[in-house]
Amino acid sequence: MKKVNFPLILSLVALAFSAQMHAQDTNTDNHTITISVPEVALVDIEPAATKNITLGFTAPTEAGNPVIANAANTTLWLNYSSIKSVADPTRNVSVKLNAIIPGIDIHVTAAAATGAGGGTLGTPAAQLTLSAADQTIVSGIGSAYTGNGANNGHNLTYALAPGSGPGGVAVYADLQAVATTVATVTYTISDN
Repeated sequence: MKKVNFPLILSLVALAFSAQMHAQDTNTDNHTITISVPEVALVDIEPAATKNITLGFTAPTEAGNPVIANAANTTLWLNYSSIKSVADPTRNVSVKLNAIIPGIDIHVTAAAATGAGGGTLGTPAAQLTLSAADQTIVSGIGSAYTGNGANNGHNLTYALAPGSGPGGVAVYADLQAVATTVATVTYTISDN
């Protein structure tokens, strides 16, 4: 009669059963990734170091002629970064002037976006005559960025015009000689 070692057989059976119970791996597996995308609405005027500009008029040299506006300024660029919200699919940039200068119309025009940006860049409005009320200068901005600095975003053209009456805001008769007058132009990016 053969002698059977029961403790050894029981150990082998227990080991096989234990290995089978812990073998949970399959041919697939998964895990989660939590993603956070912040809502972004940033705007600035570039180049930041020289964004304060000077515009003016030249006096006529012949009696009977009006003052002539100096050349338009095209040195400034409108930059923005936007990540839209679910509730508001697009944004606008508005512009306003803090002080109306009697007899003078201040015009601003934003060109189409150029440079290193991407996404759904906005569409510029036609030339605006600045006033104390917000006016949309760029509309339809989605999730986008213009690129930072000069030569990125919307090139801004500022031009002065002596008041012309019905078509403009200012009236020539309101012009007054002043050494300098400072007005602040404010750009705001906001949801529609």
